[in-house]
Amino acid sequence: MASSLMDSILGMVTPDMKQGLASRLGESPQAVQTGLGTATAATLAGMANKASDSGFLSQITGMLGGGSGQGLLSSLPSIATGGPTGGSADLVNKFLPMVFGSQQSQLTNGIAQYAGLSSASGMGILKMAVPLVLAYFAKMHSAGSLTGSSLGNLLRSEAPNVQSYLPAGLLSGSPSVVAATPTTTTTTRTEYVRPAPTPTSSTPRWLIPAAILGALLLAWLVIRSMSGPREPLQTAANVTNEAARTAANTVSNAATATTNTATRAWAALGDMMKVKLPDGQELNVPSMGVENKLVTYLNANPNGGSGGDQWFEFDRLLFDTDQATLQPASQEQLTNIAAILKAYPQVKVKIGGYTDNTGDPAANQQLSQRRADSVMSQLTALGVDQSRMTAKGYGQDNPVADNSTEEGRQKNRRIALQIEGANAT
Repeated sequence: MASSLMDSILGMVTPDMKQGLASRLGESPQAVQTGLGTATAATLAGMANKASDSGFLSQITGMLGGGSGQGLLSSLPSIATGGPTGGSADLVNKFLPMVFGSQQSQLTNGIAQYAGLSSASGMGILKMAVPLVLAYFAKMHSAGSLTGSSLGNLLRSEAPNVQSYLPAGLLSGSPSVVAATPTTTTTTRTEYVRPAPTPTSSTPRWLIPAAILGALLLAWLVIRSMSGPREPLQTAANVTNEAARTAANTVSNAATATTNTATRAWAALGDMMKVKLPDGQELNVPSMGVENKLVTYLNANPNGGSGGDQWFEFDRLLFDTDQATLQPASQEQLTNIAAILKAYPQVKVKIGGYTDNTGDPAANQQLSQRRADSVMSQLTALGVDQSRMTAKGYGQDNPVADNSTEEGRQKNRRIALQIEGANAT
């Protein structure tokens, strides 16, 4: 994902701060990272909802200019390990009702459920995200580059990107949506490249031309009915209702099939286990997931071995449908892979992107390249030297499963990592 306000704010979180926050809350660093990203996005989204309210913006800039606001940046490490106290606690306690009102409880529960945290940890994460966001804006305010007006403009311009970090419905008041990862709606869909822990569904692309064809048929029936007796118009209405029911059933069945496929694939990754890296770091990963397989191979071949034919498929990445935008649920696996690559600094890798065979082959190749580039960009942002990586899109070539089934197509929509060895060029 390209550099953004979210990237800049989350970039202020050091490994020590993340570990300190995880230790204080008694949660895993991966869950804390996911929760903090979601809580930070929710904080920015809440502010963006009020970006046209000049009174609200004046209150925020007033908070940033005070002594407590200016001291937030240096206080972040102590807030991570001990929670907000004194002036920082006052700011947090004033900010939360200003921005979220009665939604605070729903928001914290949603963050906790999405990241796999306890409810108490959800509130702890939110109370870390708020000073993190305010510290970033306080730094801008201190430099003279932030006013109420410019803050409003910044929040409005960043709102679409911020929304991509949020589970659908997190701030909408729908508990059934809050508890899930991003789900399919009529306007925003998500697509798995191998399933994430709480999988979602996507509408098959063939439904779009089918819907267009149905609309043309409906228009033709209505035009015919206008030049004849009323009975044909009633028939057209009946056809419309039946077509709507059929389309709804088709979408529902397809979504259910995709969800069931993703659930089975995630369950097949096995129980969680600890994996220790050469640099002493421990990762909590599925026993049959790609991280464990990759570490096992690299322990036997710390320089990458001969490489070439050693491919390892990511199994918990999530992209927007037909886009190269990674969803927040992908962050845990990306962080794990980055940690592994940094622990084996001699290894070079190629990141391969693949699609199923639905749609135009040229478009599929372009999409697979953009997705491979996106994964490489994320790993670079997480500290992996970009000179050690290349990215290539293979489109619908080299399928690993049958494209005639939804399960097979889902397996073919994938990102894989090829070990190229220490001397690869």
